[in-house]
Amino acid sequence: KAIAGLFFFLRIYSVAYRILYPYFNAFKRLNSQRWDLVIANDVETLPLAFQFKSGGAKILFDAHEYAPRHFENVWTWRIFFQPFNIYLCKKYIPQVDGMITVGWKIAEEYEKHFGVLPEVITNAPGRQSLKPVATANVIRLVHHGICTPSRRLERMIDMMRLLPENFQLDLILLTPERSSSATIAYMEGLKIQASFTDRIHFLPAVSVEKILPVLNQYDVGIILIPPVNFNYENTLPNKFFDFIQARVALAIAPTPEISAIVRKYKIGVVSDDFSAESLARQICALSPEMIQQFKNNTEQAAAEFCAEHNAVKFLSLVDQILSKKN
Repeated sequence: KAIAGLFFFLRIYSVAYRILYPYFNAFKRLNSQRWDLVIANDVETLPLAFQFKSGGAKILFDAHEYAPRHFENVWTWRIFFQPFNIYLCKKYIPQVDGMITVGWKIAEEYEKHFGVLPEVITNAPGRQSLKPVATANVIRLVHHGICTPSRRLERMIDMMRLLPENFQLDLILLTPERSSSATIAYMEGLKIQASFTDRIHFLPAVSVEKILPVLNQYDVGIILIPPVNFNYENTLPNKFFDFIQARVALAIAPTPEISAIVRKYKIGVVSDDFSAESLARQICALSPEMIQQFKNNTEQAAAEFCAEHNAVKFLSLVDQILSKKN
């Protein structure tokens, strides 16, 4: 990374790319066959994908989030990687045959700067037949996701200081198999901060296949992601759609696209800002009856935001791409 970083800094991108992303080994293995469609998964795969363009392959770019501002809150990333991501987007996006991303604001940003409007394919899981569990007097809150300092997870711990004794919070946090010392220290720090109460529990990570039935046993899913960069500001994360399919109510910060869906389908509450205090006020006002109604309302949202609905859009896009003449 250090050697590649030097070439990134000098804007010698072709050398930096070969050092950091040894994808051309894959090209040697795959080039013996003819491909109709190549799906480039994230911006770093575009140079590899376009190696197949001369053979007649169509290119579908799965951008996920907004690559030019991915980790803009980290100064080292801004210096070394942001110009490279912008370079890749400028060079390749105007040439792709189709493109998808995870949210509408991100799609608009790609169109604004690179002239291509992606199809929005949300991070929604498959449709579930789960039913909401009955809400009791003890309200069970849950958050699941990656354990990283940029998510400011300690704000949910601060939130619990302000909630009555009948609220409990379970944190199901995923740490990479090869976690950095900083990540490990952050997790341990969270546990120390939460030691003031026995109402906060840290649970082992749960596999994707098993997470929805687990979440279904809770009352309210918590999403409090601070807008520290463009992608966080406009996030539509997996956990949001997991909560919907699990038929739990939502208590969220005012992230625009999430809050618009929560309000439209009446499936939860939205805080005034991204502070622990603001979200705690909204949660304190919830009664078991209100929570149960929010849970019941997730049924309509679950029908709209599911993998099956996305599959129709995705396959339609693939048909359009393959029908194009070279």
